[in-house]
Amino acid sequence: MRHVATIAGREFRSLFVSPVAYLVLSLFAIMAGIFFVLDVAAFNMHVLQAQQFQAVEELARLNLNDHLIAYFFDSMAVVLLFVIPGITMGLFVSEKINGTQELLMTSPLTIWEIVLGKYLAAAAFVTLMVAMVGAFPGMLFFHGDPELGKTLSGVLGLLLVGWTYVAIGGFASSITRSQVVSFLISFVLLLCMLLLPALTNLGVAGDAAGEAFRWLSTAAHFQEMLAGLVDTADLVYFAVVIGSFLLLTKAAVESVRWR
Repeated sequence: MRHVATIAGREFRSLFVSPVAYLVLSLFAIMAGIFFVLDVAAFNMHVLQAQQFQAVEELARLNLNDHLIAYFFDSMAVVLLFVIPGITMGLFVSEKINGTQELLMTSPLTIWEIVLGKYLAAAAFVTLMVAMVGAFPGMLFFHGDPELGKTLSGVLGLLLVGWTYVAIGGFASSITRSQVVSFLISFVLLLCMLLLPALTNLGVAGDAAGEAFRWLSTAAHFQEMLAGLVDTADLVYFAVVIGSFLLLTKAAVESVRWR
């Protein structure tokens, strides 16, 4: 496993060779800024309306974490669902397109080193994006009084969601030779995992299946962390999903040797 850091560093630097990475980060920062400003405006309007109607209980209930920061992080998780497939679609497809996959497979590197190295590079890029998102609520500490624990829990939840999306996107990239197909497979998988609880709410699934769907959904675990609850069960969920898709990616990459 000594080559993992080398592969991760090479892959991470390769993201910044072209202006695409800078463009993605710039657009993502702009979108985060727009969503944050909109959420702040909506929160202020809600407070003003409660003051006008002298809704004392409503004013006491309103707080920055539950009615502003949580909405902001929720919106950015949806944005990541569209952005991350674009980041991961070339992780393994690019090797196939450039004809370097065979050379990579015959090198002294192990399959695990290749898979983990590429995953860590994309995960580091997503970490950079989440850090940019976390900077916006950070400004509220200079002008308001949000809860630090709840805010950090939300950032951690968004980071884990991003890392999970990267693992799924990497798997999609490992099973096709087209970046467009990789993007679509990844996006559909992520969308399905996000919308699984809706099947339970619509009555399509039974009680047992509904519980399973809720557990498989990233949204259900993310919402718990937005509420400030960092439960071991949620951390285990993210670890299991990430590990499972890394195993699937390893199997897909390794199958090339048997063709």
